[in-house]
Amino acid sequence: MRALILGGGGMVGQKLARHIAVHGLDGQQVKLTLHDIAFPPAPIAGAEQINGSIADAGTPEALAKTKPDVIFHLASIVSGEAEADFAKGWAVNMHPTWALLEALRAEHEADPSYRPRIVFTSSIAVFGGPYPDKISDTFLSAPQTSYGAQKSICETMISDFSRKGFVDGISIRLPTICVRPGKPNAAASSFFSGIIREPLNGQEALLPVADTTRHWHASPRSATGFLTHAATLDTDRLEGRRALNLPGVSCTVAEQIEALRELAGNDVVKLIKPKPDPVIQKIVEGWPRNFEPERALALGFKAESSFKEIIQVYLDDDLNRPT
Repeated sequence: MRALILGGGGMVGQKLARHIAVHGLDGQQVKLTLHDIAFPPAPIAGAEQINGSIADAGTPEALAKTKPDVIFHLASIVSGEAEADFAKGWAVNMHPTWALLEALRAEHEADPSYRPRIVFTSSIAVFGGPYPDKISDTFLSAPQTSYGAQKSICETMISDFSRKGFVDGISIRLPTICVRPGKPNAAASSFFSGIIREPLNGQEALLPVADTTRHWHASPRSATGFLTHAATLDTDRLEGRRALNLPGVSCTVAEQIEALRELAGNDVVKLIKPKPDPVIQKIVEGWPRNFEPERALALGFKAESSFKEIIQVYLDDDLNRPT
């Protein structure tokens, strides 16, 4: 089996690649190719690395010609950057997906037996308020950010190309992945990890929103599980609805901090410093806070049941380990 990870140099892409390198997919060994603009210093044994941007002219077409069996599409710029740079957001987060799908359609038409599985990492940003207490599987997708709009359009394209039989796609709407190892990024949600990660590493962390802010989370370990499960799922079970809300943990920032206190103590919590940021506050206020992901649970997707578990995953998998 051949698998391509777009965005393979990022945190989730690297964790996914390491998991597949060890465990394979669906009981099969996998020949892995990773594509990204940059990679960590230590390569993954047996995986080919290709440097470049998915937005570069000709890149989607060249990657499609390698005819991977499974494509994990993680490549994008993050929410804060997509909102700050409108043109770049569309150039990276939407247009290359169209080019890739068109290239895969051409490969399918040349060889009708070729119909790759695409696992697209979408986002809960495809939703916009006003929200019910819990978002069900039938709640309207109406994004209120450019990032959410870009993800929503990609979902629709993947669904239509799948309906026509050119590809076999599934879009998984990831919760905010937390606690992320490494350094902060430009995502508006970055502080959700920062207020846990930095104090655990003895550093101050700025909190740009009120501690009453509620959000939806899952760990990097769960993200890897989501992706591998989606890659091997019988998509006939989706009954044509190829975008899924995934399970996670709904909690307030205050509950995050209390979980940190239980695991690490007051001295660690004292390193969190409130510093309101109106731009971040406005973006986060437009995001969903809680879900009822019955379809995903019935299809076998799993996540943590508490934020304390999410912090424990970081302690077990990433604290004091090189990234």
